[in-house]
Amino acid sequence: MHALIAYMGNELPTINEHLDSCVRRLDPFVQPIARHVLNAGGKRLRPLLTLISFRAFGGQGDPYPMASSLELLHSATLLHDDILDRADLRRGRPSAHLVYGRHAAILGGDALLALGNKIVAEYGDARLTNAISEAIMATATGEIREIAQVGNMSLTNAEYLEIVTGKTAYLIEAATRCGALLAGADNAGVEQAAQFGLNLGIAFQLVDDVLDYASSEEEAGKTVAADLREGKATLPLILYLESAAPEERNELQELVGRIGITDMGNTGAGTQSDVQNNKGRAMSQQDLDLVIAAVQRVRETGAVERGREIAAGYAEAARASLQGLPPSPETELLGEALEYVVRRNK
Repeated sequence: MHALIAYMGNELPTINEHLDSCVRRLDPFVQPIARHVLNAGGKRLRPLLTLISFRAFGGQGDPYPMASSLELLHSATLLHDDILDRADLRRGRPSAHLVYGRHAAILGGDALLALGNKIVAEYGDARLTNAISEAIMATATGEIREIAQVGNMSLTNAEYLEIVTGKTAYLIEAATRCGALLAGADNAGVEQAAQFGLNLGIAFQLVDDVLDYASSEEEAGKTVAADLREGKATLPLILYLESAAPEERNELQELVGRIGITDMGNTGAGTQSDVQNNKGRAMSQQDLDLVIAAVQRVRETGAVERGREIAAGYAEAARASLQGLPPSPETELLGEALEYVVRRNK
């Protein structure tokens, strides 16, 4: 992965400069919120994939506005996600809604969405605008699906994958699709690039969910077992529950019913007054101990390792799509990106 790391080191300063110029297009009241989320760091995966895909097809011209727009759109979803999840931390820093307030963070996210779309529209290519619009709709739908399933410890693997594909993978697919479109790739090449991005995106989110059970809080930069505390059944937990005894499943369902953020959506468990009464309630030490014990059981059953294996399968599907891209150093970099995604530990 040395070539990819070197490529990232060369490109990140330019990407960040372009992002800063984009932020300056916003109203001065909005700029601090945008800078808060953008300056928290991050892998800049989506703009990097846009650039690499563009160059893999021999693109000419300036791809940086397109690449930057993908990061702006992603950052908008992060602002909104942290509010939905009531997350206190984002990449080890206080979430924007805690610093600037919930309403300002929501509207800041809306402004970033609008700016990202405007930048794409300035290319004057309806295919790019359509690809981005489809990705945003899919992302929002995935988030809504996830909210609808909060507290459901009977979530199936298929339902979980629908959520993952929507909320994460389609925006990554848009990065590689738009890079290929901008480079003038033919239809077959564009679709191969898009399939690469889609499967890479699924693998990325699966690994992210695995890390919620595998990492320490310092490694993850967020509260460990945050998904379980929020009542979300993700891959490691689903794999564990497949072989769990019925009483274990029932105990976990009861635990999530007590500690979950049940006002995120109507899960069918309780009245509206029950939902309202559970808002903001602190977790008891007894319930915290039960959460820690549940995480330990998930780890002991090998669900974390099996989750990584499933993610690796999607990475291999993405690798197969690279056969449809022109042989080039950039195509090889996309292969290294797969290794980076699957092996990462934070």
